[in-house]
Amino acid sequence: MSKAGTARKPLSLAIRAVFGVLFLLMGVAGFFAFAAGFADYPVIAPAPNAKPWIRGAYHVHTTRSDGKGTPAEVAQAAKAAGLDFVVLTDHNDFKPPAATWVDGVLLIPGVEISTSAGHLAAFGMQRPIEGVMPWGPPEQAVAAVEAAGGTAVLAHPVQTKNPWKDDATAHQVQGFELYSADTFFRQSLRSPVSRLLPAVGASLVNPVHGVMLLAVPEPRPTERFLELARERKRIALCGNDAHGLPAYEDIFNALGMELPPDVLPAPLSQDAREAEAQVTRALSSGQALCVFPALGSPEGFALEGFDANTREAPVGTVLTVRLPEHTPGTVEVRVWGDGRLQPDGQHVELTGPGVVQVEVWAHAPGRFFGHEWRPWLVPSPVRVMPRQPGI
Repeated sequence: MSKAGTARKPLSLAIRAVFGVLFLLMGVAGFFAFAAGFADYPVIAPAPNAKPWIRGAYHVHTTRSDGKGTPAEVAQAAKAAGLDFVVLTDHNDFKPPAATWVDGVLLIPGVEISTSAGHLAAFGMQRPIEGVMPWGPPEQAVAAVEAAGGTAVLAHPVQTKNPWKDDATAHQVQGFELYSADTFFRQSLRSPVSRLLPAVGASLVNPVHGVMLLAVPEPRPTERFLELARERKRIALCGNDAHGLPAYEDIFNALGMELPPDVLPAPLSQDAREAEAQVTRALSSGQALCVFPALGSPEGFALEGFDANTREAPVGTVLTVRLPEHTPGTVEVRVWGDGRLQPDGQHVELTGPGVVQVEVWAHAPGRFFGHEWRPWLVPSPVRVMPRQPGI
């Protein structure tokens, strides 16, 4: 056999191997696509005659930075998903347009600042952010947001690619992205066969299910959040971190921030500036709820038994978790930190002092034909204070 023939044989085998792997991956993706056709959403049926909550998305990028959609296209996607507002956080966009109503959706200006320690999101500024250079020191960005009257948030603070690396400023910032769609995606890259491929396959048939398959929380964000929340009031947010891929509408249908009617009754003011103030005050108060709406609406949920303004309660207090109507076995309360879930599954005794995180999880469609537990309703934490002598 000639040398040329000898060389072609290994090359041919290599090509066959590559095509074999590709066909195998396509087959596996096809299996998950088939399974996705049986995924049934929502898991929890909507409550009849309930007062509507104000629904929105926080941490969204447009063509003003690295997003694929214009602000108008983002508003169209938000309207299709039934949202009332979107907080736009384009990278280092220090002079964003003023708040405005577009296609029935309130677009609220915000920013995501690139610092040498990670990314800092901010919203609710009363004045322009000044004196900040991209990739500058983190303390400069934090101080600038505070001077502008805004609320600063550690964006995807514990992810592998862009974690927040400065401990001193982490203790200063009030907001924390406890769940981040971008972090979920980057986590899946570390498990391409068991997590990313099922999500890609499911997206071919059921895009929202594909996004939800990425929502697999890991312990480190909660651990870090509770460390910081023991010191002062902190707010938990779900960061859509939407760039247009996956589609904005699919991300909006998967997770977002919602405001209870007792915090902010619907509808919002038609004056864009007034509506912006209503939403940003509610978000920064810690009374907004992180929701995975694909699993169901939050109507009927409440966490009671603490001071709603300070989000504090003394040791020994028993919190009550009021759950939306649901089929038994589809919902469970989970508790982290200085609290203990009582046997009835709806009361939490505060055992602190420290902090307690209470979440509601739902039994959601899984990667195959079964179900997996996923976060559904996520309020901000409650600080547990020492009981005063004599009380």
